[in-house]
Amino acid sequence: MASDTRARILDATAELYRRQGMAATGLKQIAAAANAPFGSIYHHFPGGKEQISEEVIYAEGVRYGLLVGHQLAVITDVADGIYGIFASAAALLEELDYTEACSIETIALEVASTNERLRIATATVFSGWIDALTQWFTSTSLPNDVCRSLALSCLTSLEGAFVLCRSLRSTEPMIAAGLAVRDRTRAAVQSS
Repeated sequence: MASDTRARILDATAELYRRQGMAATGLKQIAAAANAPFGSIYHHFPGGKEQISEEVIYAEGVRYGLLVGHQLAVITDVADGIYGIFASAAALLEELDYTEACSIETIALEVASTNERLRIATATVFSGWIDALTQWFTSTSLPNDVCRSLALSCLTSLEGAFVLCRSLRSTEPMIAAGLAVRDRTRAAVQSS
């Protein structure tokens, strides 16, 4: 029962952060969304909101990593496949009426200059994603530095597109970013 309450708190927090960000989310709202007594927040997370946020960052990092990892695992054409990741993100944004995006990005924007513990957590997640994408791009037999550059380009384009899509309420930025990464990937593969 206790771990169920703890898990509900983490899940509710992650959803609230995806929708409205960390700063706009209060502990009372988290408890209500998790259908948990307010006291259970500090029982399970004696470090309060900072501890919950750190755990959410790492859990969401794993969740998103697995989601994209499953998509990458079935790709046969690297350039077209990477575009497919962007197209899937665009479809999901549209389906959710632009109300949710990457919670890691949202938190990183809020804490990068104000909370070193959470900045390190977001940096750790992003670094893990960059490393995983770099490794995935090695299937092209491109040099490691080119694979890392493609991975950085992909993640930067994806995260930036999330911000623009939510603001503009349009998938156009995600599609444009996906096409740019696809074309850059295709050019790198063809020139090798």
